[in-house]
Amino acid sequence: MKNTFKKIYCFYIDGFRNMTWGRELWWLILLKVIILFLVLRVFFFQPVLEGMSMEEKSEHVGEELSDKLDVKM
Repeated sequence: MKNTFKKIYCFYIDGFRNMTWGRELWWLILLKVIILFLVLRVFFFQPVLEGMSMEEKSEHVGEELSDKLDVKM
């Protein structure tokens, strides 16, 4: 089992070492993913519970869950 994992690991390491255009493409993909997550975080996933006390947070979460359960029923 260890030998199989070692072969797979060596296969990928050798492949990444011998890449020419692939290396730049992987950096481009990584940059795009980071930018995508930053944009999503800023515009769509803003912290709703920020600045609330623990009691307010638990009340807000309870209300949201009960609203979602009411919609399904």
